[in-house]
Amino acid sequence: MPSRAEAMQEAIEVQALKADSFGRISLMRDARGLFVRRDLGHVPLWLRLPAWWLARREARALHRVDGLEATPQLLGWDGRRLDRSYLDGAAMYQRPPRGDVAYFRRARRLLQQLHRRGLAHNDLAKEANWLVLVDGSPAIIDFQLATRGHPRSRWMRLLAREDLRHLLKHKRTYCPAALTCVERRVLKRHSWLREAWFATGKPVYRFVTRRLLQWEDNEGQGPKP
Repeated sequence: MPSRAEAMQEAIEVQALKADSFGRISLMRDARGLFVRRDLGHVPLWLRLPAWWLARREARALHRVDGLEATPQLLGWDGRRLDRSYLDGAAMYQRPPRGDVAYFRRARRLLQQLHRRGLAHNDLAKEANWLVLVDGSPAIIDFQLATRGHPRSRWMRLLAREDLRHLLKHKRTYCPAALTCVERRVLKRHSWLREAWFATGKPVYRFVTRRLLQWEDNEGQGPKP
């Protein structure tokens, strides 16, 4: 049985999934089966440090979800290539869970499991980061912006609440009749973190992604490879 380092060398690309300024993401296959790889070898020199920082951040976050179903499992990280397990499904916007109350119920339980492990995702407003698996159940991917911390700290509780708000926004889009009174109140209550982001962070984010990095869509997917 080859080591993981040897397998990383021997893997072949099955399909290019997407490419952006922070790496190329491909569906790969080796002796152990299908997996997903983020390769930083295609990143421009001036972006290699932030690309490496984001990939390392994702690797550390994936350590927190080790063994948790419906999340990618870390297979390898060598400073240039990050390998994670493959989840067979489609992005929420590709396979919308319209009227599927069970999907959102399970998605909320999945979020709770993440938060109990001291992990906040921080990027769940993007439908591309929510999967609908082949059996119709939810999964979460792309942990580059995830924050680790003590689950009971005030900061982590605030971030967890923002994760939940983003999930409820998707529920409002695809399953509005199932929103509870409590969920509607959560949606109406905006935290200071959200207000600060819209006032300061989001304009900078849009300038960097749309002007400097020339991403073509609003989901941070970048131009197709």
